Amino acid sequence: MLRFPPLPAGAGGWSPLISDSYQWLEVDLGERTKITAVATQGRYGSSDWLTSYLLMFSDTGHNWKQYRQEDSLGSFPGNSNADSVVQHKLQQPAVARFLRLIPLDWDPSGRIGLRVETYGCPYTSDVVSFGGDGVSGLMFRPSAGLKQKSKEVVSLEFKTMKNSGMLLHAEGQHGFSLSLELERGKLLLLLRQASSPSPEPQRLASLGSLLDDQHWHHVALEQKHSHLNLSVDKHVERIHIPLLSNWSIRQLSVGASQRPNFFKENFHGCLENLLYDDLNLIELSKHRDPQTALQGNVSFFCPEPTSVAVTFPEHQSFLQLPWSTSLPSGTLSIGFQFRTWNKAGLLTTFDLPQQKGVVWLYLSEARLCLQIHKAGKKLLELSAGSALNDGQWHSIAVISRLGHLTVSVDKDKGGVAHTTSPVPVNIDNQIFFGGCPGEGQKQECRNPFEGFQGCMRLISLDNQLVNLIAVQQRLLGNYSQLQIDMCGITDRCSPSHCEHGGVCTQSWTAFQCNCSDSGYSGATCHSSVFEPSCEAYKHNGNTSGYFHIDVDGSGPIKPQLVYCNMTEENTWLVIQHNNTELTRVRPSPGVNQQAVRFQYSAEEEQLLAVIHQSEHCQQELSYRCRKSRLLNTQEGSPFSWWLGGPSPGRVQTYWGGAHPGSRQCACGLQGNCVDLQHYCNCDADRGEWSEDSGLVTHKGNLPVRSLVLGDVQRPGSEAAYRVGPLRCRGDENFWNAAFFDKETSYLHFPTFHGELSADISFLFKTTASSGVFLENLGIKDFIRIELSSSTQVVFSFDVGNGPLDVSVNSSIPLNDNRWHRVRAERNVKEASLRLDELPVVVQKAPADGHFHLQLNSQLFIGGTASRQKGFRGCIRSLQLNGATLDLEERAKITPGVRPGCPGHCSSYGSLCHHQGRCVERDNGFHCDCSQSAYSGVFCHTEVSAVFKPETSISYIFKEPFEFSRNSSASPPSLHSTMAPKGEDISLSFRTTQSPALLLLVTAVRRQFLTLLINKHDLLEVRYKLDSSREAEVLRSSGRSLADGQLHSLHIRRLTDSVSVQVDQTPREEFNLTSYGEFLDIRALVLGRVQGFEDLDPDLTRFGSLGFSGCLSVVRFNSITPLKAALLHPDTSPVVISGPLVQSSCGSAASANPYAAENTHRLSDDPGSMGSGQPLVNAMKTDSVLIGGVIAVVIFVVVTILAITARVLYRRKETYRSQEVKEVKQEDSQDFHYNNQADSQNVSRENPKEFFL
Repeated sequence: MLRFPPLPAGAGGWSPLISDSYQWLEVDLGERTKITAVATQGRYGSSDWLTSYLLMFSDTGHNWKQYRQEDSLGSFPGNSNADSVVQHKLQQPAVARFLRLIPLDWDPSGRIGLRVETYGCPYTSDVVSFGGDGVSGLMFRPSAGLKQKSKEVVSLEFKTMKNSGMLLHAEGQHGFSLSLELERGKLLLLLRQASSPSPEPQRLASLGSLLDDQHWHHVALEQKHSHLNLSVDKHVERIHIPLLSNWSIRQLSVGASQRPNFFKENFHGCLENLLYDDLNLIELSKHRDPQTALQGNVSFFCPEPTSVAVTFPEHQSFLQLPWSTSLPSGTLSIGFQFRTWNKAGLLTTFDLPQQKGVVWLYLSEARLCLQIHKAGKKLLELSAGSALNDGQWHSIAVISRLGHLTVSVDKDKGGVAHTTSPVPVNIDNQIFFGGCPGEGQKQECRNPFEGFQGCMRLISLDNQLVNLIAVQQRLLGNYSQLQIDMCGITDRCSPSHCEHGGVCTQSWTAFQCNCSDSGYSGATCHSSVFEPSCEAYKHNGNTSGYFHIDVDGSGPIKPQLVYCNMTEENTWLVIQHNNTELTRVRPSPGVNQQAVRFQYSAEEEQLLAVIHQSEHCQQELSYRCRKSRLLNTQEGSPFSWWLGGPSPGRVQTYWGGAHPGSRQCACGLQGNCVDLQHYCNCDADRGEWSEDSGLVTHKGNLPVRSLVLGDVQRPGSEAAYRVGPLRCRGDENFWNAAFFDKETSYLHFPTFHGELSADISFLFKTTASSGVFLENLGIKDFIRIELSSSTQVVFSFDVGNGPLDVSVNSSIPLNDNRWHRVRAERNVKEASLRLDELPVVVQKAPADGHFHLQLNSQLFIGGTASRQKGFRGCIRSLQLNGATLDLEERAKITPGVRPGCPGHCSSYGSLCHHQGRCVERDNGFHCDCSQSAYSGVFCHTEVSAVFKPETSISYIFKEPFEFSRNSSASPPSLHSTMAPKGEDISLSFRTTQSPALLLLVTAVRRQFLTLLINKHDLLEVRYKLDSSREAEVLRSSGRSLADGQLHSLHIRRLTDSVSVQVDQTPREEFNLTSYGEFLDIRALVLGRVQGFEDLDPDLTRFGSLGFSGCLSVVRFNSITPLKAALLHPDTSPVVISGPLVQSSCGSAASANPYAAENTHRLSDDPGSMGSGQPLVNAMKTDSVLIGGVIAVVIFVVVTILAITARVLYRRKETYRSQEVKEVKQEDSQDFHYNNQADSQNVSRENPKEFFL
């Protein structure tokens, strides 16, 4: 059927008289046909051809549906000349009788011209329709003779205009039933269980959307044992239900069920090709097969509704209709239905000529609003309804009678609004829907709102339906940019492209993903905001604390909250379980074995991924016993065992510290068990307490899942066990690297599959100015990341819309042989590229273009298939969609590529602070803090102590010395570390004491150097380099320093020049009148000075007063006396007398500097999600519980320590002399993780006291 008059004979094709976007060619195929392809040509012997067009299909010649390819492409490319044939195979065949081809563009030098051919085959089907009486349905009971199959399949096609109703209900054994139900245009798969206490069914899946569009939709439900596959059109969801492993269908109800209490509504519409396995149930019903039964208003044909919809695809779309009412003055009615995704838009407007006003009916924030304006003033405003942008059909009625105006939504179910006083409404001769004509057109229409985008139908004026087909034929009214006789709404959130739990919302033209609280970012919530390991957080400069890690990046494994212990040279990841304390075994009467199971704070897939990617993992396994045997002998059956490895775990019959399969404990491996006839101490079966403990380090047997303890029932048997937390270090993925030394060298991997979402991240370092990092090709598509110049990285790809480049420019050279990080992502909405910490660069994708990335070549790393423009340098930690490529393993067998890439200090050395030295390691680096006054993983933690007046620390440089030491070890010679012609001194302090001696350095030849606060609260530096002269006093002109605040000092001397800096004030320069150097330094003293008889009298007096306050980070050249006294007293030449309490008083954030109870908190300030900071309370569901437990434990620990410190100090006052107590080193492995997760709060800066 042609839309326009017939063409002259011999024209050689179709060409309308007017070439514009409102033309179409319609083809009637005579019957429903399965169309597989369409081919086009231009008009013969002319310059008339189409360059692009739309395809529409229909069963009836009405209610058209636009055909879209899988990429949601709406248009098809046409011809480039009049003679060539361009054929398009349809990715999904279309079943229809009518085909309509709508021109979009044509050759600009000619006109619309077309010859068309369709390809396909006849389509036959059996159809049944169910009326709207609520009881119409079809039932099927498989006969007893049917052989039960391992797989059951139910498939059908349906069409309906109702958005809700029970489509199919299947009952089987054990009281289980499955049903397919339409709900708001979506198809739900529900499971009901007769024994369930809840009347509500369990939702298994939800597929499809807008299924009430009166078009055919295919549904298939396949069950095989406990696996269900549900497909709706081209979308499939797979579900695993162990309860249905032996389930089969006993009764199938379609359209209506025998259990009406289960369902609110039954199905109203048509079905075709209803199949149960190979049985055609509609055909069986026609022949009255005894297995089937019909009820209600059922017929074997499909009636078609006559309503015509109209689509407003653009904000500029409008429909103008004439309106001259025959009703009394002030009486009118407007009715229509609409559906949209937009929150705002004008629905209809008309003028009030008698009142010289205007009426606007519009959407605002998804509510229906009506306004009447006159002379620019608002006379009336009504609103009703809510959430009207849900894509469902909503009916609107506006009625005016006798001056009273009523607005209702969904026949009052969605809301109604009335005027409280009379408002006369008299219409003009026209009304506009959706918007107003553009500028320059004659119609008077004002629209202060956005134009409407959506669909309308059943438009009525004064209860008379508008003939929209007449509008389409230009016989009635006027319109622009409308699609008549179709609703072109598309659900861009079904299926949702939002990943990792992101919430999809949409407008008419686009969708958005809300990634809040998901742990992921980007336009589709694809990329993780967290690092993959504690190792990665460390190399971002973070310190110990709780962090979220995402072991597979954008992969399916969820982020998890773990503790990262960075106080040691290695970085440990710690995962707790429900019982890490030493626990006494309490046997149950009548039970021979005691089983203990452990629940971990991480999920199963998270645990296994952490263990897999870590270089080393371990878990303490300890058993204390008295008359309780553990493993028996190697020949006999073990009394006890444990389960470890992937859930539920494998039985292990060895103990911590021994080898897998050895059936030994650690003492058996070392040959030092208490009874050499046994391989475990506990197997000696002695009456005194023994212990077998050690570390389980075989990753395949971790984590420890449960213990089974057997020898606990005998009289006199006692036992206790402890299973420590899982601790892992190293990240094999983070350091996986390869070095490419030639432009022609590369590594190849299997094709990268990132059709809809692709993220690529890696680190590189190079001295070359250009090179390709990565390339993967398809027939037309490709993806590539390259260093295009020394300051630019480019991400290039093509998914069928033409090549697109995203580039980031750096202000510094990238070929500086330092590590740089690249993160690229492409999804259906955008492409992004980020380099180091520079701002991300984003390129938006076209709204209706190709979005499937189709690649088929190998993935090339470090080069290209053409062996040109290869990369020379190192690539490390390469991840594609969360999966790490093993570059090192592939490099071992590839010429021109070497595994690994040393030299990390050039990039990470800046993380070592305060004279810390970066030391290279094969995988990473560590900071050597031996020459720094600070400690910690980055030499950033202040080493501070609270001093009392009687506290004294003497660092001895040279023996013999005037008083005895508390260490028998002879001090090493340290003269080589001293600057021969000067000093470099720095320290921090807090005090309210004046005068106060901060530091004293003495030499054998009556030379000395002192730092003190004089009676005026100012700093004095006293030098005596010449024993024959008086000491020179250098006074700082700064402010008072005895104010209890934290102050820092830095003094440097070179020959006779001395510079003094206090805090951040400008340096003060002094010149000494005498010049010399310290010869044979004896000691450096902090705190009280005693036993030095050759000091000046006033200096002796100052020294006898001692120092009250806080000293921190004391450094004298390369010597750190306070750090040596606190952390290494046994191996350093120090003498300690009086109480010495380690504290965090030297921290600028310390609020109570003199309290010994000030302890360093477990982590730094909690950061926001993705900030790279510790997240103590990041998990909202656990934050209150974790925070409360940690707070209670910290309070208890601090209180106990405070009481202990006070008691010990009082005891010290009683005794004149005691031995120096041993100082626990900061990095002791036994200090951390001795109990539950909260025990980690006992940090390295807990107060410690020392006495002499």
